[in-house]
Amino acid sequence: MRQAKDYIVFPLDLPTVEQAARYVRQLSGQVGMFKVGLELFVRGGTRIIQIIRDESDARIFLDLKFHDIPETVRRAMEQIAGWNVAYTTVHCGESMAMLSAAVAGSMGKVGVLGVTVLTSVSAEDIRQAGFEKRFAESIADLVLKRAEMARTAGCAGIVCSGQEVAAIKHRFGADFVTMVPGIRPEWSLSGSDDQKRVVTPVQAIRNGADFLVIGRPIRDAEDPAAAAEMVAGEIEGVI
Repeated sequence: MRQAKDYIVFPLDLPTVEQAARYVRQLSGQVGMFKVGLELFVRGGTRIIQIIRDESDARIFLDLKFHDIPETVRRAMEQIAGWNVAYTTVHCGESMAMLSAAVAGSMGKVGVLGVTVLTSVSAEDIRQAGFEKRFAESIADLVLKRAEMARTAGCAGIVCSGQEVAAIKHRFGADFVTMVPGIRPEWSLSGSDDQKRVVTPVQAIRNGADFLVIGRPIRDAEDPAAAAEMVAGEIEGVI
């Protein structure tokens, strides 16, 4: 049975490998997975992956959000497949061929997650980007459409907001992984946030989320390890 901490994914959204390594050491044993994003990977490459392996037993989520021609994505994914990471990401974008190429390149060694709609994106952003009116009126419809693309292409799951998880699970089944950013514990909610579609850990878990990406509430706490324990306590009550 999964422990509460196994649901927590901590994003190492930090400018240097040294800073990231400090959080890995602080949170080792408190979170189930560390997310390595684009900024940190550009700065430190695979060095941070090795540090996570050396300093923690947590799994690794390499969140690079590939979006390129299918053959380029396939070849890039072949490289990642040899790094022993649990999940990585590719934008659903416009092309199922790109998603299929990512899955082929993964060779079954890393779970490919399709990024549906970023949680920082609002309905107005969708409208201004030229999408059909119905998608601006219901971002959830766009998420579901892109999730269907990802499922058809053979992706392990998707990245989506907690507001869409229940519909995703209902349509695509419990085994279709949902990685959910934009998570804010009750005690951390504020009026100013660049994430537009946020939910609490309890709401996300009740909706069926598999993994919760929780950054600032833990990172900015006076005691990050204690903050992670508080989040785990909230999760414990609903699993």
